[in-house]
Amino acid sequence: MHLKKLIAGNWKMNKTAGDGLALAKDVVAAVGKQNEVDVVICPPFTALESVGRAVEGSVVRLGAQNMHPEAQGAFTGEVSAPMLRALFVTHVILGHSERRSLFGETDAAVNHKVLAAFKNQLKPILCVGESLAEREAGSTLKVVQTQTERALEGVGADQAASLIIAYEPVWAIGTGKVATADQAQEVHAFIRGLLVKILGEPAAQRVRILYGGSMKPSNAAELLSQKDIDGGLIGGAALEARSFVELVKAAAAVK
Repeated sequence: MHLKKLIAGNWKMNKTAGDGLALAKDVVAAVGKQNEVDVVICPPFTALESVGRAVEGSVVRLGAQNMHPEAQGAFTGEVSAPMLRALFVTHVILGHSERRSLFGETDAAVNHKVLAAFKNQLKPILCVGESLAEREAGSTLKVVQTQTERALEGVGADQAASLIIAYEPVWAIGTGKVATADQAQEVHAFIRGLLVKILGEPAAQRVRILYGGSMKPSNAAELLSQKDIDGGLIGGAALEARSFVELVKAAAAVK
C-alpha cells in the first residue's frame, strides 16, 4: 500500500510564542497549500496557540510534544489531551527518547498516553528506538519490539490509520550520526512485521513509520525512498524554515 509521506517537525524546547509564529508562517507560505505530503509542526506548549493561528486554513497540522494521560487533576506542570484538543491540536508525540531517558517515562506510562490520545481523537506519534549501548550489544530489534508491543497494548486494528510510529535510533539524535538507509529500513521493516502480528496485515499497512534520527536535506532522499520509511520526525532541521521545507519537498519527490 502506498502511504502519503509525513514530515513532522519537533521543535523541542525551542522558540518563544513569537518566534514560533514567525517560523510557522514561513512554513505555511512555502508548503501550506501542497497536497503531496502531510506536514505537522510540534512547538512547545507555550507556542501552541500562536502557531495554531498561523497554520489555520492550511494543510499544516498542529502537534504537541507530550501530554498527561489523565483529563484533569492535581498534576502540576502537566497538560491534558482535552486541553490540547481545545487548541486544535491533532497530533501528539509520545514516548520520545528524551522523555524516556531524562524524565523516566516507562513503556507502561507511554501506553497509558497512547490510549488517552486515541480516546481524545489525537493521533499519537509513538517513538521507539535503541541507545548506542543497546545497538552495540546487538539488542536493537529486541528493544524496539519490547517498546512497540508494550506501548500498543489495548490498541485495536480500527485505530491503525491514526497511529504513527517514529523509529529514532537514540545514538543518532542531535549527534550528527545517521543510520544508513539500509540500517533504517531494516528496523522499519521489522516494526512493520510487528504491527502485522499486533494489528493484522491490513491495519499494519495503514500505519506510517517515520525515521527520527537526524534526517536532513542531504540524506532525506535516500532515506525516504526506502520501502518502509513513510516520512520523518525532524528535530534540528525543523527549527529553520528553509531546511524543513526542503525535507517536505524531498518527500514529495519520492515516487
